[in-house]
Amino acid sequence: MNTLNLFLGFGINLAVATLIVRFIYAQERQSKNFVFTFLGFSTVVYFVVSFLSIAELGIGVGFGLFAIFSVLRYRTSPMPAREMTYLFILIALAVMSAILMQSAGWLLLLGISAVMCAVIYVLEREWGFHYEGVKRIKYERVDLACTEHYAELLADLRTRTGLDLTRVEIGAINYVNDWVNVKVYYDARPARRRHYSEEVDPNGDED
Repeated sequence: MNTLNLFLGFGINLAVATLIVRFIYAQERQSKNFVFTFLGFSTVVYFVVSFLSIAELGIGVGFGLFAIFSVLRYRTSPMPAREMTYLFILIALAVMSAILMQSAGWLLLLGISAVMCAVIYVLEREWGFHYEGVKRIKYERVDLACTEHYAELLADLRTRTGLDLTRVEIGAINYVNDWVNVKVYYDARPARRRHYSEEVDPNGDED
């Protein structure tokens, strides 16, 4: 790979990664928490794969270098599955960019990138299908945890959480401390921008 192809591939990879992160991911998630991770990984993976190609290192060395990435952990806060999927997509695009630019296959790269962007956009817009989210709540209204008061329970939880709840499942009940574990199911799309945690306590009293 010559220098021109190297940096042309980098430009294409960065442009596509920025398009996905800035105009698809950030628009839907309204979060900047993983922007640095996405673009940083995409850039470094592109140059690492390009270096492996230029230096003609053995495949064992290549797997060894990528094993370094596999031991990385985000210990302060786990990365959600959707963000992990975005990270994998951007890494895969960087790898394809580095490989295709060895043969100056930038037209094929642009075509693949366009298809992937279109697929991600459609998935985020939920065209033709529907997401249902679920959260676990520690709820103190034990008196509502019965079939007769289901409608009142659903209405109260909708008011407290602000979520468009569709149904509720009642779990373990603690009559001593007056709380009940419930699972709430909701339309995930409007709630996606609000960044609720997986565990919600309407009283503000976490486990």
